[in-house]
Amino acid sequence: MLATENHVQSRVLLDRLHSGRQVTDQLFDVVKPAFLYERPIPERHRIIFYIGHLESFDWNLLRERIFDLPSLHPEFDQLFAFGIDPVGGGLPTDVPGDWPSLDKVRDYARRIRQSLDNALEKATASTHPSQEFSPDLLLNVAIEHRLMHAETLAYMFHQLPLEQKISVPPATRVVHAPIQPAMIEIPAGSARLGLSRRDEDQFGWDNEYEAHEVDVTAFAIDKYKVSNSQYLEFMSAGGYERPDYWRDEDWNWRKQHDISHPVFWKPINGQWHYRTMFHEIQLPLNWPVYVSHAEASAYALWAGKSLPTEAQWHRAAYGHSGGSERLYPWGNDVPQPKFGNFDFESWDPAPVNASPDGQSALGVDDLLGNGWEWTSTVFVPFPGFRQFSFYPGYSDNFFDGKHYVMKGGSARTAACMLRRSFRNWFQAHYQYVYAGFRCVSN
Repeated sequence: MLATENHVQSRVLLDRLHSGRQVTDQLFDVVKPAFLYERPIPERHRIIFYIGHLESFDWNLLRERIFDLPSLHPEFDQLFAFGIDPVGGGLPTDVPGDWPSLDKVRDYARRIRQSLDNALEKATASTHPSQEFSPDLLLNVAIEHRLMHAETLAYMFHQLPLEQKISVPPATRVVHAPIQPAMIEIPAGSARLGLSRRDEDQFGWDNEYEAHEVDVTAFAIDKYKVSNSQYLEFMSAGGYERPDYWRDEDWNWRKQHDISHPVFWKPINGQWHYRTMFHEIQLPLNWPVYVSHAEASAYALWAGKSLPTEAQWHRAAYGHSGGSERLYPWGNDVPQPKFGNFDFESWDPAPVNASPDGQSALGVDDLLGNGWEWTSTVFVPFPGFRQFSFYPGYSDNFFDGKHYVMKGGSARTAACMLRRSFRNWFQAHYQYVYAGFRCVSN
C-alpha cells in the first residue's frame, strides 16, 4: 500500500478513493448511452469529456509527483486535463464528432485507473524519496476533486431532458409540519474563518487558509432557507419585472436571456411544476428555492433585507453562547442523515424544516445540506493565502470579482466537504447550481 508516516491513514484514503469512484461510476449510469455526447449546460463540456477527465485528473496529478510513471496516451492526458470556466471566453463550439469514440475514452480511463492502482498498492517509502508534496495531500485533492464533480455532474444531468436518463421511482414524500418563517437574533461575536496550517491532520484547499478571526456585529437571520412558496410571492409581486430590485449587470443579464423564473421551475397549464432529476412534479412549496446569486439578491432587496456575509453565515452556523465554535451546526458529531440532506442520500431537496436535529446552537435550521447558500461575499483570498503550486488555478483563477462565496452544501455534497472551513463559489448568473439562500437584517 502507499507508504507515508501514517499507514492507517493512507489505507483510509485509498478506500475513500475507491468509494468516490463508485459514486461517479454510478452517476454516469444515469445517462442513456446514446446521450453521452450531449451538452446539457451550454457553458460546460460535453458529458463524454468528464468520463475521461475524472481519471485523467488523478493520473496527471499523481503519476509524476509520486511514481514517475510514463504516459500511456499523451494526447488524451492533455485532452481531458482541463474543464471550462463558465465565465471564460464565450461558449464552446465543438461538435460530437470532435471527440473520440466512447469505447476509446472508456478504454483510456480503464487503463490509467488500473496503472495508477497498481502503483498505489505497490508503493513503498522509497518510491519517490524527494517528494515536494505528501502523498496524503495529493490523494485528498484527487478524492475531493472527484466528489466535487459528482455534484456538478448532477447539475448537468439535471438539465438533460427526462427521456435521456434512466429513471428511478419517485421518492416517498414525507409530510412535515407547516413552515413558520422567523428571524433569529444572532448576538455580536466573532467568526473564526478558515483553517490553520498548524492543524496538519486536517485537509483543506488553498483558499481555506489561513485561519483568522472576524468580528461580527449583532444581526438577525432567517431561521430557514427561503422556500419556493416565499419566492413565489416575490414573483407574484412582479419581482422579475422591476429593475429597481436588480443590480444593473444582473438586470441586463435577466433581460438578455429572458430569465423569468427559477431554472428548476416549469409552467404547465397555468401552474408551476418542478423538474427533479427524474420527474416533473407539482411545485413543492416547502422546498428551498434554487436560484442564481442575481435572483437571490433581487429577492433580498425586495424583502427589505440582504444576503448574509460569509462571516455572518458562519457565525449563525457555528457560533455558540459560550464563545467557542462547534465543528458542525448541530455540535461535534460526524454528519449523519438525521442532521440534514447531504452526502448523496437523496436526488432532491427536502422541506426546509425537515431536519430539526441539525439546528445550530443559536437556533438556525437547515444550514448544511439541502442546498448551498449564497452569501454577499465576493470570493477573495484569505490573508496568508498561498496557492497550491501543483494546482495553481484551483482558486486563483476565480479571484476575479465575479464569483461569490457559497456555504453549506446540497443533497449531492459529500460529507467530507461539510467541514466548517470549506468554501464553494460560483458566478452570479449561473442558475444551475443546487443553491438557495436566506436573508439577514442588520
